[in-house]
Amino acid sequence: MKLHYYGHSCFALDTGGLFVLVDPFIQQNEAASSVDVSSLRPSQILLTHGHEDHVADAEVIANQSDAELIAPYEVASWFSSKGVKHVRPINPGATFSLTGGGDTVEVRCVGASHSSTLPDGSPGGVATGYLLECCGTRVYHAGDTALTPEFDLIGRLWSPDVAILPIGGTFTMSYAEVPAAMDMLDCRHVVGMHYDTFPPIAIDTAEATRTVEAAGGQLHLPGISEVLDIPF
Repeated sequence: MKLHYYGHSCFALDTGGLFVLVDPFIQQNEAASSVDVSSLRPSQILLTHGHEDHVADAEVIANQSDAELIAPYEVASWFSSKGVKHVRPINPGATFSLTGGGDTVEVRCVGASHSSTLPDGSPGGVATGYLLECCGTRVYHAGDTALTPEFDLIGRLWSPDVAILPIGGTFTMSYAEVPAAMDMLDCRHVVGMHYDTFPPIAIDTAEATRTVEAAGGQLHLPGISEVLDIPF
């Protein structure tokens, strides 16, 4: 499988038959100005919560691709009210299969420790993360979250091969907490997200890498539009 990075917290899991996009925030992200949003044709769009830096491009991409938009109930309802055609409301605990092109991705929605409002200020319900599994490989996209006991549950029950974690601090956990998260998740490969997009979440990437490596892990920090082969 391949993991495409489009900046901030936006990734796509590419199985060959499916192209599952998570948390599209591209056109308002200056660092992602090289990404052509009009070219994105995902099979599904997953949203972790309602903050603008995770949903800003969801409507336009859903409409141009006819992709199903899957999100926590309040977020999904908000996009449905804006005319997005294919919307699936869920909440933590939901499990479902995505199929297409001969591939199947099993998805589990899990909780996150964070707030959630929509771009217009209306309540966004709970914040979430997603476990995605295909071909025996499990990828965990944590969404925005603090270091949370949820990690321990995820590690004991599902042990992801790759954990995509926020590392910028201020609004989420920081890279200093990644070693504890790795132990809880039983995962040594971390892909960093939610850092350096805005001044409050700027980090020293070299120090972040040293911190994770000193704890026996590997921190992957892809560039915009970089594609990672997983499992590592």
